[in-house]
Amino acid sequence: MHTSTRPYYDAIVVGARCAGAATALLLARAGLHVLNIDRSAPGTDTLSTHAIMRAGVMQLNRWGLGAALESLEAPPITSSTFYYGAEAVEVSLKPKHGVAALYAPRRRDLDALLVRAARTAGAHVRHRVSLVGLLRAPDGRVLGARLRADDGTVHEVRSALVVGADGTSSKVARLVQAPLVRTTHHAGCTIYGYFESLGLQGYHWHFADGATAGAIPTNGNAACVFVGLTPADFYGHASRNLDQGFEQALARSAPDLWRRVRHARRVEPYRAFGGHGGFIRKSTGPGWALVGDASYFKDPGTAHGISDALRDAEILVRALLRDPTELRRYQSERDALCQPLLDVTDAIASFAWDYTELKAMHRKLSQEMNRETEHMAAWDEAGARPSTVSWHRPLAKRAGPDSPRNQNVAALEAAPSSVRT
Repeated sequence: MHTSTRPYYDAIVVGARCAGAATALLLARAGLHVLNIDRSAPGTDTLSTHAIMRAGVMQLNRWGLGAALESLEAPPITSSTFYYGAEAVEVSLKPKHGVAALYAPRRRDLDALLVRAARTAGAHVRHRVSLVGLLRAPDGRVLGARLRADDGTVHEVRSALVVGADGTSSKVARLVQAPLVRTTHHAGCTIYGYFESLGLQGYHWHFADGATAGAIPTNGNAACVFVGLTPADFYGHASRNLDQGFEQALARSAPDLWRRVRHARRVEPYRAFGGHGGFIRKSTGPGWALVGDASYFKDPGTAHGISDALRDAEILVRALLRDPTELRRYQSERDALCQPLLDVTDAIASFAWDYTELKAMHRKLSQEMNRETEHMAAWDEAGARPSTVSWHRPLAKRAGPDSPRNQNVAALEAAPSSVRT
């Protein structure tokens, strides 16, 4: 690490998955020197719903990564079928904003795609590097980070900005003592596995009394099949035997899908998510910011986490390039989009609904997702995109670490610790 990492970066991004790698990509394309670290090894998997919604696919297309997304060989999704007990309602995806299909690739592949794009843009990406602590000025402003490489050595790296993209248990958030500004009331639990050759087209979402289930086609001719449970059911019995808990919940909530799964080959062990309450954290401060699950998290039952991460990365970078001293605009814009989605997701995660109420929640969810997409599509209008950013190719990098910094970095460095965030 010490031979290839400079002592100063314009930004250090902690976490190199969807939120972190996307943030590093966009910052690097803006001409900033970026270090993106992740404590895990490259190519590792993570818990995920896999689904990328329309807004997320639109962003990847705009960043010039649409062809790379298709190359992951996750089948194109053009329909979603919702099962309310025995009633099936199929919804077709209408092409809009250049998006004719959705995709749900495995996270090890999607994360690697974004890391490659960040590196191509000029970001330094280092895996097996952990955040040890933050460097601070006497007035508390974050000035950089202490990082531990995989050989055990600790390096101090200074930067104008440290971005925490390190998940719900974010160490950056903990070190800067970012408070929770909003929490939710409900948390569903999930068991899922991967099954080959189910013969399903599109997304399938099943709802029953006290349980949900679904099938999400992903790459490798496989589908992620999941069941959603209340905490009482999950911790009462299902968590002790994931195989049995999965089969019983799937048979109860989606009998037809259960019959398909019984005759299919499972290609990996079951994985479980024990639930986590939704929250919004204060996401900016002097010398730091949070993106992805570090800043905002909601129950995965609405499968919007990846799209959240991509959205928030772009909102943060756009706010930073408009005016680094007014990063609070990132949180205000992000919260205006995410709070309605958080509310309806929490209501769905409660399991306290009948089918009529659930259909109304799904209509509300669709409306909010459409509102989010339209808001983000407007970024492409003339004058809406920061003039310093090339979203499709990296800018020429500055000559060296001592060369003059651009206007954005100068503003970052000059921002007082009392900057309004």
